[in-house]
Amino acid sequence: MLSEHHDISHEFPEWRVMLDSLRATDQKFDALVAKHDYIDDEIRRLEESQLPISDTEIEKMKFQRAALKDQSYQLLRAAVEAAKS
Repeated sequence: MLSEHHDISHEFPEWRVMLDSLRATDQKFDALVAKHDYIDDEIRRLEESQLPISDTEIEKMKFQRAALKDQSYQLLRAAVEAAKS
């Protein structure tokens, strides 16, 4: 089964410029996005290769990915709002 990409740049294409800017200037934000994207890649790899993994483990990874996405969204949104003022 081919899963969708859920990396941050695919999730928030309208904020691509701000995303690139924050990744270049904020080490903590860059690490947060890198961790999210790593987990996303790992989920995709596991789903595509159909490697044996429990449903509990894959769901745990998906919840972790969602939490990192939420954190990234909050930081991106705050940066976009701050740039408007």
